[in-house]
Amino acid sequence: MQRVTKFFREVVREMKKVSWPKRKELVNYTITVLATVAFVTVFFAIVDLGISELIRFILE
Repeated sequence: MQRVTKFFREVVREMKKVSWPKRKELVNYTITVLATVAFVTVFFAIVDLGISELIRFILE
């Protein structure tokens, strides 16, 4: 039981050392991630559509 208690004390100690982002930074990071995910989604959707059309053209 002492090991578990010691573990959680160390976790709390380490979490206090973490440099948490400010609200503005967090909003900027979130917008960047969402924009990147949207871009990658559209990119792969277009690539998938192009490959599908190419395969249809070849098979006809």
